[in-house]
Amino acid sequence: MMKRRVFDVFEWLGRHEFMMLLALLIVVAGTWGFKVYFLAVALILTGLVGCSRVYMGVHYPTDVLAGWTAGLVWATFCWLVARRLQRRGAIE
Repeated sequence: MMKRRVFDVFEWLGRHEFMMLLALLIVVAGTWGFKVYFLAVALILTGLVGCSRVYMGVHYPTDVLAGWTAGLVWATFCWLVARRLQRRGAIE
């Protein structure tokens, strides 16, 4: 028998929104046109998925906002680390 966890962070944040914002990391590589295109697509899909989850009653609006925020913070952190490593010459 499986025990339910008291606090499941991915249920609270809304894993769909969190994963969609993590997809923004794709933007780190490529040309400017490639980056702008994928950033626009990722943002539009993230918005649509989040809004549809609220509309269907699967998540509260605050869950979706928390997922968007967590994903954005994580993507920004990864981008900053990659940028710093690039400047040091550790990665391309």
